[in-house]
Amino acid sequence: MPFDAIYRILAQFINIFMAQHNILGNKGEILAARYLMEQGFAILEYNWRSGHKEIDLVAKERDVLVFVEVKTRSSNHYGDAQYAVTPAKMRNLVAAANAYICTKRIDLSVRFDIVAITGDGDNRMIEHIRDAFYPELQ
Repeated sequence: MPFDAIYRILAQFINIFMAQHNILGNKGEILAARYLMEQGFAILEYNWRSGHKEIDLVAKERDVLVFVEVKTRSSNHYGDAQYAVTPAKMRNLVAAANAYICTKRIDLSVRFDIVAITGDGDNRMIEHIRDAFYPELQ
């Protein structure tokens, strides 16, 4: 079976069985990765997991390791996307980032960014928030 036929079948399956917010989130992560690469970032990981905790994107900008939380909204009717990154989500992201650093044995400066994507099609807005938050010191 040719690749395009497999791709079409897979796309139909995803559209039928995947929740709309998951489809929007996956599209947002792809857009965020492309945007960051255009800005000179190297994308190291997509959806890296440590147990139940997940990092949307792990990137590198020069000598800084950047953990990126991507938030995508079809509109800002319920508020800006970046405000959906709650303190609990920040704690989970920091814990997952710590696991990533330990697992990969990385010794670089670290930063936590948010890429907020609002809208769809030509009305899409991408906002990159560098140093969006700092981990709490214990």
